[in-house]
Amino acid sequence: MPGCIQRLADFAREHEVALSVEEHLAEKAPKGVKRMDLKADPVDLMVALGGDGTLLRAGRSIAGRNIPVLGVNLGHLGFLTALSQTELELHLDLLMRGEYVLDRRYTLEAHLIHADGSRGDPLLAWNDFVIHKRGGARVTRLNLRVRENGVQDWQHIGSFSADGLIVATPTGSTAYSLSAGGPIVVPSVDCLIITPICPHTLAMRPLVIPATQSVAVSPIERTKDLVVTADGQVVQDFPAGAEVHIERSEIEIPLVRFEQQNFFGTLEKKLNWLARPSA
Repeated sequence: MPGCIQRLADFAREHEVALSVEEHLAEKAPKGVKRMDLKADPVDLMVALGGDGTLLRAGRSIAGRNIPVLGVNLGHLGFLTALSQTELELHLDLLMRGEYVLDRRYTLEAHLIHADGSRGDPLLAWNDFVIHKRGGARVTRLNLRVRENGVQDWQHIGSFSADGLIVATPTGSTAYSLSAGGPIVVPSVDCLIITPICPHTLAMRPLVIPATQSVAVSPIERTKDLVVTADGQVVQDFPAGAEVHIERSEIEIPLVRFEQQNFFGTLEKKLNWLARPSA
Protein backbone atom coordinates (compact mmCIF):
# COMPACT_ATOMS: atom_id res chain seq x y z
CA MET A 1 0.00 0.00 0.00
CA PRO A 2 2.62 2.68 0.90
CA GLY A 3 4.52 1.93 -2.32
CA CYS A 4 1.36 2.40 -4.38
CA ILE A 5 0.60 5.69 -2.65
CA GLN A 6 4.16 6.85 -3.39
CA ARG A 7 3.69 6.02 -7.06
CA LEU A 8 0.42 7.96 -7.10
CA ALA A 9 2.12 10.91 -5.44
CA ASP A 10 4.98 10.83 -7.97
CA PHE A 11 2.52 10.72 -10.88
CA ALA A 12 0.44 13.54 -9.42
CA ARG A 13 3.50 15.74 -8.91
CA GLU A 14 4.77 15.06 -12.43
CA HIS A 15 1.40 15.93 -13.98
CA GLU A 16 0.61 18.80 -11.57
CA VAL A 17 -2.43 17.06 -10.14
CA ALA A 18 -3.56 17.60 -6.53
CA LEU A 19 -3.60 14.39 -4.47
CA SER A 20 -5.27 13.77 -1.12
CA VAL A 21 -5.75 10.58 0.90
CA GLU A 22 -8.09 9.29 3.59
CA GLU A 23 -7.30 10.13 7.19
CA HIS A 24 -6.10 6.62 8.07
CA LEU A 25 -3.61 6.69 5.16
CA ALA A 26 -2.14 10.10 5.96
CA GLU A 27 0.76 8.68 8.00
CA LYS A 28 1.73 6.37 5.10
CA ALA A 29 1.55 9.10 2.47
CA PRO A 30 4.61 11.08 1.26
CA LYS A 31 5.22 14.50 2.72
CA GLY A 32 2.98 17.19 1.27
CA VAL A 33 0.01 14.93 0.47
CA LYS A 34 -3.14 16.37 2.05
CA ARG A 35 -5.82 14.63 4.05
CA MET A 36 -8.96 14.18 1.99
CA ASP A 37 -12.03 16.23 2.85
CA LEU A 38 -14.88 15.17 0.56
CA LYS A 39 -17.16 17.90 1.89
CA ALA A 40 -14.75 20.78 1.29
CA ASP A 41 -12.48 19.77 -1.60
CA PRO A 42 -13.48 19.34 -5.26
CA VAL A 43 -12.79 15.77 -6.40
CA ASP A 44 -12.40 14.76 -10.05
CA LEU A 45 -11.48 11.10 -9.48
CA MET A 46 -11.54 8.62 -6.60
CA VAL A 47 -8.83 5.94 -6.68
CA ALA A 48 -9.56 2.88 -4.51
CA LEU A 49 -6.47 0.87 -3.55
CA GLY A 50 -7.33 -2.62 -2.33
CA GLY A 51 -9.93 -5.25 -3.12
CA ASP A 52 -13.57 -5.11 -4.11
CA GLY A 53 -14.59 -4.25 -0.54
CA THR A 54 -12.46 -1.12 -0.66
CA LEU A 55 -14.00 -0.15 -3.99
CA LEU A 56 -17.54 -0.66 -2.66
CA ARG A 57 -16.80 1.55 0.35
CA ALA A 58 -15.21 4.20 -1.86
CA GLY A 59 -18.20 4.20 -4.20
CA ARG A 60 -20.68 4.65 -1.37
CA SER A 61 -18.63 7.51 0.09
CA ILE A 62 -19.08 9.59 -3.08
CA ALA A 63 -22.48 8.23 -4.14
CA GLY A 64 -24.66 10.84 -5.80
CA ARG A 65 -21.77 13.18 -6.62
CA ASN A 66 -21.02 11.75 -10.09
CA ILE A 67 -17.33 11.25 -9.25
CA PRO A 68 -15.64 8.46 -11.28
CA VAL A 69 -14.04 5.63 -9.32
CA LEU A 70 -10.92 3.76 -10.42
CA GLY A 71 -10.25 0.46 -8.65
CA VAL A 72 -6.64 -0.73 -8.30
CA ASN A 73 -6.41 -4.33 -7.13
CA LEU A 74 -3.99 -4.97 -4.27
CA GLY A 75 -5.70 -8.19 -3.19
CA HIS A 76 -6.36 -11.57 -4.78
CA LEU A 77 -9.65 -11.75 -6.70
CA GLY A 78 -10.48 -8.12 -7.43
CA PHE A 79 -13.47 -8.66 -9.71
CA LEU A 80 -14.50 -4.99 -9.69
CA THR A 81 -11.01 -3.64 -9.05
CA ALA A 82 -9.83 -5.22 -12.28
CA LEU A 83 -6.80 -2.94 -12.73
CA SER A 84 -3.54 -4.46 -11.50
CA GLN A 85 -1.17 -2.20 -9.57
CA THR A 86 1.59 -3.12 -12.04
CA GLU A 87 -0.39 -1.25 -14.71
CA LEU A 88 -1.03 1.84 -12.58
CA GLU A 89 1.04 4.50 -14.38
CA LEU A 90 0.11 3.18 -17.83
CA HIS A 91 -3.60 3.54 -17.15
CA LEU A 92 -3.25 6.85 -15.33
CA ASP A 93 -1.64 8.16 -18.53
CA LEU A 94 -4.66 6.89 -20.49
CA LEU A 95 -6.90 8.69 -18.01
CA MET A 96 -5.05 11.96 -18.50
CA ARG A 97 -5.49 11.60 -22.27
CA GLY A 98 -9.20 10.87 -21.91
CA GLU A 99 -8.83 7.32 -23.27
CA TYR A 100 -11.33 5.62 -21.00
CA VAL A 101 -15.06 5.02 -20.63
CA LEU A 102 -17.38 5.35 -17.64
CA ASP A 103 -19.32 2.21 -16.81
CA ARG A 104 -22.28 3.52 -14.82
CA ARG A 105 -23.49 1.00 -12.25
CA TYR A 106 -26.81 1.57 -10.53
CA THR A 107 -27.37 1.10 -6.82
CA LEU A 108 -30.12 -0.16 -4.52
CA GLU A 109 -31.89 1.75 -1.78
CA ALA A 110 -33.48 0.14 1.27
CA HIS A 111 -35.87 1.56 3.86
CA LEU A 112 -37.04 -0.03 7.07
CA ILE A 113 -40.79 0.40 7.47
CA HIS A 114 -41.50 0.25 11.20
CA ALA A 115 -44.58 -1.22 12.88
CA ASP A 116 -46.08 2.27 13.31
CA GLY A 117 -45.71 2.95 9.56
CA SER A 118 -42.74 5.33 9.91
CA ARG A 119 -40.00 5.13 7.30
CA GLY A 120 -36.35 4.76 8.35
CA ASP A 121 -33.35 6.53 6.84
CA PRO A 122 -32.25 5.17 3.45
CA LEU A 123 -29.48 2.60 3.14
CA LEU A 124 -27.45 2.41 -0.07
CA ALA A 125 -25.78 -0.63 -1.65
CA TRP A 126 -24.35 -1.24 -5.09
CA ASN A 127 -23.62 -4.94 -4.65
CA ASP A 128 -26.39 -6.25 -2.44
CA PHE A 129 -28.55 -6.14 0.65
CA VAL A 130 -28.61 -9.24 2.83
CA ILE A 131 -31.31 -10.00 5.41
CA HIS A 132 -30.03 -12.45 7.98
CA LYS A 133 -29.71 -13.16 11.69
CA ARG A 134 -26.82 -11.65 13.59
CA GLY A 135 -24.00 -14.02 14.48
CA GLY A 136 -23.62 -17.53 13.07
CA ALA A 137 -25.72 -19.10 10.33
CA ARG A 138 -29.22 -19.51 11.76
CA VAL A 139 -32.50 -20.29 10.08
CA THR A 140 -35.10 -17.55 9.74
CA ARG A 141 -38.59 -17.57 8.23
CA LEU A 142 -39.24 -14.75 5.79
CA ASN A 143 -42.17 -13.47 3.77
CA LEU A 144 -41.51 -12.02 0.31
CA ARG A 145 -43.60 -9.60 -1.80
CA VAL A 146 -43.01 -7.48 -4.90
CA ARG A 147 -44.83 -4.61 -6.57
CA GLU A 148 -44.42 -2.35 -9.57
CA ASN A 149 -43.08 1.06 -8.54
CA GLY A 150 -45.89 3.58 -8.30
CA VAL A 151 -48.50 0.85 -7.72
CA GLN A 152 -50.04 0.48 -4.28
CA ASP A 153 -50.86 -3.25 -4.24
CA TRP A 154 -48.19 -5.84 -3.49
CA GLN A 155 -47.96 -9.28 -5.08
CA HIS A 156 -47.32 -12.06 -2.60
CA ILE A 157 -44.49 -14.37 -3.75
CA GLY A 158 -44.43 -16.66 -0.75
CA SER A 159 -42.88 -17.56 2.58
CA PHE A 160 -39.87 -19.75 3.17
CA SER A 161 -37.25 -20.78 5.71
CA ALA A 162 -33.58 -20.11 4.95
CA ASP A 163 -30.37 -18.75 6.41
CA GLY A 164 -31.32 -15.39 4.89
CA LEU A 165 -32.04 -13.57 1.66
CA ILE A 166 -29.91 -11.57 -0.79
CA VAL A 167 -31.28 -8.80 -3.00
CA ALA A 168 -28.56 -7.86 -5.48
CA THR A 169 -27.84 -5.64 -8.45
CA PRO A 170 -26.29 -7.13 -11.60
CA THR A 171 -22.99 -5.73 -10.27
CA GLY A 172 -23.49 -7.86 -7.17
CA SER A 173 -24.54 -10.93 -9.14
CA THR A 174 -20.92 -12.15 -9.16
CA ALA A 175 -20.49 -11.68 -5.39
CA TYR A 176 -22.42 -13.25 -2.48
CA SER A 177 -25.44 -13.99 -4.67
CA LEU A 178 -23.33 -16.14 -7.00
CA SER A 179 -21.90 -18.07 -4.04
CA ALA A 180 -25.47 -18.74 -2.87
CA GLY A 181 -26.46 -20.15 -6.27
CA GLY A 182 -27.73 -17.00 -7.97
CA PRO A 183 -27.31 -16.29 -11.69
CA ILE A 184 -24.56 -14.25 -13.34
CA VAL A 185 -26.17 -11.14 -14.84
CA VAL A 186 -24.49 -8.72 -17.25
CA PRO A 187 -24.21 -5.32 -15.46
CA SER A 188 -26.14 -3.45 -18.16
CA VAL A 189 -29.30 -5.50 -17.52
CA ASP A 190 -31.99 -3.56 -15.63
CA CYS A 191 -33.05 -5.97 -12.89
CA LEU A 192 -32.93 -7.03 -9.26
CA ILE A 193 -31.78 -10.51 -8.25
CA ILE A 194 -33.47 -12.24 -5.30
CA THR A 195 -31.41 -15.16 -3.97
CA PRO A 196 -32.30 -17.23 -0.88
CA ILE A 197 -29.40 -18.38 1.28
CA CYS A 198 -29.58 -22.15 1.84
CA PRO A 199 -33.39 -22.40 1.57
CA HIS A 200 -34.99 -25.31 3.38
CA THR A 201 -37.05 -26.28 0.34
CA LEU A 202 -36.34 -27.27 -3.25
CA ALA A 203 -39.26 -25.06 -4.35
CA MET A 204 -37.51 -21.75 -3.58
CA ARG A 205 -34.96 -20.71 -6.20
CA PRO A 206 -33.37 -17.40 -7.24
CA LEU A 207 -35.60 -14.88 -8.99
CA VAL A 208 -34.75 -12.11 -11.44
CA ILE A 209 -37.29 -9.28 -11.49
CA PRO A 210 -37.44 -5.99 -13.42
CA ALA A 211 -35.70 -2.99 -11.84
CA THR A 212 -39.07 -1.23 -12.04
CA GLN A 213 -40.28 -3.39 -9.15
CA SER A 214 -39.69 -3.10 -5.41
CA VAL A 215 -39.14 -5.96 -2.96
CA ALA A 216 -40.61 -6.19 0.54
CA VAL A 217 -39.13 -8.65 3.05
CA SER A 218 -40.58 -9.28 6.50
CA PRO A 219 -39.95 -11.92 9.18
CA ILE A 220 -42.80 -14.32 9.88
CA GLU A 221 -41.82 -14.70 13.52
CA ARG A 222 -40.99 -11.80 15.82
CA THR A 223 -37.25 -11.72 16.40
CA LYS A 224 -34.77 -9.28 17.90
CA ASP A 225 -31.59 -10.43 16.15
CA LEU A 226 -32.44 -9.87 12.47
CA VAL A 227 -30.27 -7.38 10.54
CA VAL A 228 -29.96 -5.83 7.09
CA THR A 229 -26.40 -5.64 5.72
CA ALA A 230 -25.39 -3.36 2.84
CA ASP A 231 -22.47 -4.59 0.72
CA GLY A 232 -21.29 -6.73 3.62
CA GLN A 233 -20.09 -3.57 5.40
CA VAL A 234 -22.97 -1.52 6.83
CA VAL A 235 -25.22 -3.32 9.32
CA GLN A 236 -28.66 -2.05 10.33
CA ASP A 237 -30.79 -3.67 13.04
CA PHE A 238 -34.13 -5.01 11.84
CA PRO A 239 -36.58 -4.10 14.63
CA ALA A 240 -39.37 -6.47 15.59
CA GLY A 241 -42.55 -5.77 13.62
CA ALA A 242 -40.72 -3.97 10.81
CA GLU A 243 -40.22 -4.88 7.18
CA VAL A 244 -37.65 -3.73 4.65
CA HIS A 245 -38.44 -2.29 1.22
CA ILE A 246 -35.71 -2.48 -1.43
CA GLU A 247 -35.77 -0.79 -4.81
CA ARG A 248 -33.48 0.57 -7.47
CA SER A 249 -31.96 3.90 -6.51
CA GLU A 250 -31.58 6.86 -8.83
CA ILE A 251 -27.92 7.05 -7.78
CA GLU A 252 -25.38 5.62 -10.22
CA ILE A 253 -21.67 5.13 -9.55
CA PRO A 254 -19.39 5.63 -12.58
CA LEU A 255 -16.61 3.03 -12.75
CA VAL A 256 -13.55 3.82 -14.87
CA ARG A 257 -12.96 1.21 -17.54
CA PHE A 258 -10.39 0.96 -20.33
CA GLU A 259 -10.66 -0.36 -23.87
CA GLN A 260 -9.27 -3.83 -23.24
CA GLN A 261 -11.51 -4.48 -20.23
CA ASN A 262 -14.87 -6.20 -20.65
CA PHE A 263 -17.25 -8.16 -18.45
CA PHE A 264 -16.78 -11.59 -20.02
CA GLY A 265 -13.00 -11.18 -20.13
CA THR A 266 -13.07 -10.46 -16.40
CA LEU A 267 -15.30 -13.50 -15.82
CA GLU A 268 -12.81 -15.69 -17.65
CA LYS A 269 -9.80 -14.22 -15.89
CA LYS A 270 -11.12 -13.93 -12.35
CA LEU A 271 -13.71 -16.72 -12.07
CA ASN A 272 -12.33 -19.20 -14.64
CA TRP A 273 -15.51 -18.79 -16.68
CA LEU A 274 -15.82 -21.61 -19.27
CA ALA A 275 -12.35 -22.78 -18.39
CA ARG A 276 -11.52 -26.23 -19.71
CA PRO A 277 -9.28 -28.64 -17.80
CA SER A 278 -5.87 -29.02 -19.33
CA ALA A 279 -5.22 -32.26 -21.20
